[in-house]
Amino acid sequence: MNLIQKRWLLFFQAYPKDALYFMAASFVNATGKAILWPLTTLYVHEVLGRSYGQAGLVLLYQALAGILGEIVGGALYHKLGPKKLIVSSMVLTASLLGSVVFVHDYWVFVIIVSVNGFMNGIAIPSINAYVGFRWKEHRRKLYNAIYVGNNTGLAIGAAVGGAIASISFPLTYTVTSVSTLAFGVFLFFFMKTSPDDSVSATKTAGTLGENQSAYQHIVNFRIYLFLGLGALFYYIAFTLWSNGIAPYLTEQGYPLTMYSLLWTINGIVIFAGQPVTGLIKSTIAKSLVAQIVMSSLCYSLGLGFIMLFHHSYLFLVVGMIVCTIGEMLLLPAIPTFYSERTGRAAPFFMGLSGGFGNVGRMTGPTLYGNLYDHWGIVPVLLAGTCASVVSLVFFLMHAALHKEKKSKVSSSVVTY
Repeated sequence: MNLIQKRWLLFFQAYPKDALYFMAASFVNATGKAILWPLTTLYVHEVLGRSYGQAGLVLLYQALAGILGEIVGGALYHKLGPKKLIVSSMVLTASLLGSVVFVHDYWVFVIIVSVNGFMNGIAIPSINAYVGFRWKEHRRKLYNAIYVGNNTGLAIGAAVGGAIASISFPLTYTVTSVSTLAFGVFLFFFMKTSPDDSVSATKTAGTLGENQSAYQHIVNFRIYLFLGLGALFYYIAFTLWSNGIAPYLTEQGYPLTMYSLLWTINGIVIFAGQPVTGLIKSTIAKSLVAQIVMSSLCYSLGLGFIMLFHHSYLFLVVGMIVCTIGEMLLLPAIPTFYSERTGRAAPFFMGLSGGFGNVGRMTGPTLYGNLYDHWGIVPVLLAGTCASVVSLVFFLMHAALHKEKKSKVSSSVVTY
């Protein structure tokens, strides 16, 4: 048995079988969604005959609905139950996407996409919380494994989406609708309803008990505010790639495939770079809060490097690799932190934090678009680097409030 086979065998042995089934289904769902997400702007322009500015408004409405959806999803998790909440959102999302095939009116499309963004927002914190509750002994590794698998699916789906769109734009919505419905059906049969996973997994959650209201959670700002603000500025920095680097490469005469190559590299690093992040976690960033701080430091260094040496495509690749390492440290760490520190209230805080992140996704494109139109790439790169440094400051503030004891890196009790 060669080394690769041994590693895969060890991977499958490290998780419960039901968790592996969930990861596989999540991978398929992520692949299906990725077929669609890069094409919305082109669909509005090419099929509905609207301007790129109007296409940008569609994405804005979708992001706003997503913010509301994440907050609502987190708040309703225990009231409706994870199975009812997640499966119904998936089925409705599949129905909405399938209906796009028959829609030829811009404003009807806007409504469908906005409701779809809301339902997706509901599902995100709910699924993350469900993973943390059901497999609490494995959740650190699981969040990372699902993140890697989903990003691999995104890379595959984005590539497949272009091929499908070349045949038919509406077909992309049909394929994504089918994959979303398949995931919803899988979850309907897969998710346990009795006993309630979320309750049994959090009986020791102590500080944030069942009787605390959303208002009481919001008042406990130390648990979420600085992490949420850090995520907001991280995503402002993140959107630089599509709203700064992309037009810059086009202006410099590079073909679109060279921009796509950056995201291919991103996917390869996420998949193959696990030993690097594993080494960072075992040496200089042993706790979750340290990983979050290190993530923003990597992103700041990567964007700062690009700001100084953006004239060379090779240096853009180097910057992308460094930034991707930061992304790999951050994104699985956030749901893990809330699962371990907030107990039963984890869905609420995941949704709240996700709302902060969506504000960053919404703000970045407008900021960079105006900067690039008036002053070019250097102010864009400077703004992105500064946003990443600001996120580093907020993450440091968060880390100062949530230091983990060396003898215990995992806790289900919230500490204020």
